[in-house]
Parts: sequence; structure tokens; C-alpha cells
Amino acid sequence: MADPTSPADSLGDAILAGERAALARAITLAESRRADHRAQAQKLIQRLLPHTGKAIRVGITGVPGVGKSTTIDALGTYLTGKGHKVAVLAVDPSSTRTGGSILGDKTRMARLAVDPNAYIRPSPSSGTLGGVAAKTRETMLLCEAAGFDVILVETVGVGQSETAVADLTDFFLVLMLPNAGDELQGIKKGIIELADMIAVNKADGAGATPARVAAAQYKAALHILAPTSSLWSTPAVTISGLTGEGLDALWAKVEEHRDRFEAKGLIAEKRRRQDVKWMWTMVQDRLQAKLRHDPALKARTPELEASVASGELAPTLAAEEIAKALGL
Repeated sequence: MADPTSPADSLGDAILAGERAALARAITLAESRRADHRAQAQKLIQRLLPHTGKAIRVGITGVPGVGKSTTIDALGTYLTGKGHKVAVLAVDPSSTRTGGSILGDKTRMARLAVDPNAYIRPSPSSGTLGGVAAKTRETMLLCEAAGFDVILVETVGVGQSETAVADLTDFFLVLMLPNAGDELQGIKKGIIELADMIAVNKADGAGATPARVAAAQYKAALHILAPTSSLWSTPAVTISGLTGEGLDALWAKVEEHRDRFEAKGLIAEKRRRQDVKWMWTMVQDRLQAKLRHDPALKARTPELEASVASGELAPTLAAEEIAKALGL
């Protein structure tokens, strides 16, 4: 039986009671590089695990200038107005920001920043994408335990961060600009294949007609791709993060997707696959950490790299030596 006076238990009780200060402290523990903090965080998350998993997890990405922050601010405000508790988390593998970024994130989501039913948390700076995604996953679980029933995970990086966010969430929303001609040429097929919905933003004022044209072009492009599930055809809709127009229809689609997939047990199945993938990512990160921090390895690695680069040593033999040093 757990010690009722243990820090994990007292902090866990405070989180379950919805205390924001306790949630912030727990997330800081999870993000810490100190071994004792990480151990406390793991005990806490394990204890809170039965109280997680009930939220709708939505990943959101988009090209630069698409208006992600404005849209998330408007969508989050719409959802809290409907009685939801919304947590906004950011995944930024390229970030070198410090805690000062919290002010930046709250400035660009001004309404949510002062909403008592919303919580905004940027990702910590980290050397690996897996590390950032792991901390975001832990933060997500802590937020769910604190009673947040909608988690919006924003990717503000590029490249692999989209895949990382798709692996964290149940529904992946891709925001696009109305200039469909250029966008269709530049968009990565892989991101479109990840998308559960495409939303053309800035469909207000003079942008309304171009946005409708863009959405029609995306619909045509989506028909070429085989759907990832027989239960769902990826829709392309128009929205305005500025005016809020279309956000009710967008959220109705998110709920429709959840209802369809939950009825077949596919949300739980997807999360189980994500958890296993998360486990292996953590193993890889531990190995990378040992490579970076083990004194003997740090001293030997430059020599091995130089030998391989000069052609004196085969890459396979160098890899074998490193693997032996890691105990593999």
C-alpha cells in the first residue's frame, strides 16, 4: 500500500482536486532532468494513470502564417463556452526557449490565457524529438488527471514533429491557407496522409471565396489518396480563427470521428499502439543519453568517428565497439 504521506500521493490528491499550482509543479517535475525529480514524476503518473484517458486528444499543425494560435485561441474559447476544460500543449523540437516562452504562448492566445477553464503549457527545450514528445505525453496525462477533457496539442516545429503529434493524439487537424494553388504544390503527401481533417483558415472577408476554392481543391486531392480507415473520409472545411466562423462545424466533425472510432474500440486500440511506441522511444532516448553522458564513451567516440572518417576503421567495427561499451 502506498504511503499516504508520500509526496506523490499528496501532489496526486491536489491534482485530482483540480489545483492548478499542483498541476504546474507536477509538470515541472516531469520536465526536469534531475533523476530524483524524474523518479517522483514517474511514481505520480503511475498513480494517476487510472484517472487519465478520458479526454479528446487533438493534434493541430499548419504551415507558417496559417493562424494556428488565433485558431486555437478561438476554438479553445468556443469549447470552454460549451463547458469543456481545455489544455493547450505545444511540441517544438527546434525550441531553444526557456521558461520565458510561457509569456509568449499566453500572449498569442490572449483569451485562453485568462480563461479559468483553460491551461496553456509550451514544450520544454530538449535535444531530441522523442524527449519533447515524451514530456508532452506526460503533461497530457497530468492534465487529464486534473480534469481537462479536451487536449489540444500544437506542433510549432517542422518535419518529424507532425508525426510525433499524430502519435500523441486521437485526431489530427491540418490547417491550410486559402492560396490553394501554391499550397497544393508545396504540401507534403505524408502530412495529408496523417490528416483526419483539413481546415482552410482565414475564410473571412476577401478570403472567403479563395478559401472555398481551396477547400474544393483539397477535397479533390484527398479523393486520390486511399482512406486510412473505411470508417472515415478526411473532410476539407473552411474556418475563420479570427471570427470563429466554422469552428462549431469543425468540432462536430471531431466528435463524429471520436464517436465512430470509439464505438468500434479503435480509439483505445490506437492509444495502446501509441503507448508501446512511446516505450521504445524512451528506450532509444536512454541509450542516446548514455552515449552523450558516459565519460568513457564521450572520450572514445571522437576517436572512433575520426577513424571511420579517415577510412582506417570500418563503420561496422566502430559501431560494434560502441555497442559493447553500452553493454549491448
